[in-house]
Amino acid sequence: MPADHDPAARPPAEGRAGPGSAARRDRLRALGFAAAAAVFAATVVALGIANPPVPDSISTDRLGPETGEPIAHYLDRARDSLTGADTGDRWALVSFTDYRTAAALTGLPDGVRVSQALYQVPLPRVATPLVAVQVPAGATALSRSGTDAAWQLTDRRRYTADGTRGAQVLDVSIARLRAGCACSPGLVVRAPLSRLRELAERPGIRAIQALPADAVAGRFAVAPLLPDSADPVAPPPDDGPVPAG
Repeated sequence: MPADHDPAARPPAEGRAGPGSAARRDRLRALGFAAAAAVFAATVVALGIANPPVPDSISTDRLGPETGEPIAHYLDRARDSLTGADTGDRWALVSFTDYRTAAALTGLPDGVRVSQALYQVPLPRVATPLVAVQVPAGATALSRSGTDAAWQLTDRRRYTADGTRGAQVLDVSIARLRAGCACSPGLVVRAPLSRLRELAERPGIRAIQALPADAVAGRFAVAPLLPDSADPVAPPPDDGPVPAG
């Protein structure tokens, strides 16, 4: 048979790869995958550098005694928090010896800025809500903060079913706050340590606790030492009758 008719002598048909071509394609494919993986890894690293993880914003700072803490221990801890010579402002909790009216919250030393007025209507063996009223600068805003607390509870009352114990507690709390009751256990203030120490010496101030200098507004819990708190500190009992008003 002539050579040009010998099947073994024919060149491969167009588009048909021989064993050598398939091996080269496999090597090229592997190199392509490796390059793509390297580019992806470099991109991830670059994104990590440009967009670092956001630090956890949850804070453990707290103003006020812990549940189960003896009152004497908290008073010592609060007193220790006022030591130091730095002159920067600190967030601090002022706890009163007795509940005060809104009118009695004014008259603080110069340099002490009230941030929140705290209200909790005292009722024997009835748990009542704590209300924190944001206070703009000025004695007028502070003196009307009790009425503002009543409005906060009025808004909460709209979502509480009539006839329930919760509704009864809100109703009496609102009525007493509007009547100007002595219902404030304390204040959240901002001031230098020297001013806080001065305030702590005033009659009627049971404790002042300052947070560290790096504490951030809005990222700390507040639970004032109530004038009628149990010792050790515990949630108030809630098994008594709710008064009518």
